Amino acid sequence: MLYTIYEAQRSLMEPFAELAQVASKVFSNSQTPFSQTTLSHRMAAGYDLLYRLGKDYEKPQFGITTVDVNGVEVAIHERIEVDKPFCELRRFKRFSDDPATLTTLKEQPVVLIVAPLSGHYATLLRDTVKTMLSGQKVYITDWKNARLVPTSEGEFHLDDYVNYVQEFIRHLQAKYGNCHVMSVCQPTVPVLAAVSLMASRGETTPLTMTMMGGPIDARRSPTAVNNLATQHRIDWFENNVIYRVPDKFPGAGRRVYPGFMQHSGFVAMNPDRHATSHYDYFKDLVRGDDASAEAHRKFYDEYNAVLDMDADYYLETIEVVFQKYSLVEGTWDVRSPEGEPERVRPQDITTTSLLTIEGELDDISGSGQTEAAQDICSGIPKENRSHYEVTGAGHYGIFSGRRWRELVYPRVRDFILAHQPKAQEQSTAKATPAVTRQAA
Repeated sequence: MLYTIYEAQRSLMEPFAELAQVASKVFSNSQTPFSQTTLSHRMAAGYDLLYRLGKDYEKPQFGITTVDVNGVEVAIHERIEVDKPFCELRRFKRFSDDPATLTTLKEQPVVLIVAPLSGHYATLLRDTVKTMLSGQKVYITDWKNARLVPTSEGEFHLDDYVNYVQEFIRHLQAKYGNCHVMSVCQPTVPVLAAVSLMASRGETTPLTMTMMGGPIDARRSPTAVNNLATQHRIDWFENNVIYRVPDKFPGAGRRVYPGFMQHSGFVAMNPDRHATSHYDYFKDLVRGDDASAEAHRKFYDEYNAVLDMDADYYLETIEVVFQKYSLVEGTWDVRSPEGEPERVRPQDITTTSLLTIEGELDDISGSGQTEAAQDICSGIPKENRSHYEVTGAGHYGIFSGRRWRELVYPRVRDFILAHQPKAQEQSTAKATPAVTRQAA
């Protein structure tokens, strides 16, 4: 019922948001005689702010068209490699007509970035992807908005998330011989489970796992996020945050944790900061600081774009990760695509190297939560395990921004290269005929 009321309210507000946008353009139009007055600037800024507060935020685009590889501009073509009901495996294919650059691109490692399914879209990792494209072949899990997935596609469970990750890893292994996997925040747990299950079955596991700011052991240094999950029973979450998708969407009737409720929670964590940010945006518009205003727009275009999560996946994540601590307790059974339960045993991983990364000031995944993977992955030789704490970095700083680009990425890049087989050792290497323009 709440979801329906929200959508009705949003539909009602949509024309007013559009009217505010028109009014802002009228007051800022240089052809009008009053556009240069202080009052006009304030009116234009005020209406623009109202428009942005009331508009509907759709899924952003990655928008990565070129990257620099050793001083050469390389074109990027984004495409869907594997399309699953709840996720797309997205590839950022690189093109170059420079022979030396092409050789470099073909020799670079393959990395699967597993993006969070925790409210925001995978585009939150845009900076992560763009930076890594300079030194790696990059694939990313682009999770779909559950309200757009018809109920005929079935439910989506935490087990399905783990199985998806395994399928994507196998896909890249079949294509390239092997790959590296990197998880940011929430997916550290299901990724570790996926690789553990592959190891227990005797399958080839990824060359490396890089785990960044995730709740491997949520008991360590609990944050506000952890406390919320432990303060209530699982039935409380089911009764208070789970709703059915309204009829206007393809996923009508599906039980979800709505994106608008998640967004409200995000804002409620730091309301003063968001209020100040919007007021600063208003002042930037008034004084004509276009660069600062545009930075605000880019941030909130991403921040305000949220997706619905399937209810089963959300509730199981709360229970398994934040209430029962099933991974570190050794009690987690994952159901395979064939329906067979399999025990998750991280100690069975022996041939995959492990890098864990935490931010010193992370207020979402507390200190030691990610590092816990070092303890439970006891089968990995110590010389193949490494931990890095990023001084002065918060949660987002370890995968986006200056600290990511200057401090974290070089560590990740060097770790991957240290465990990447030489080109001549890769059995899957194939000779390709020369063409005018090739891809890698």
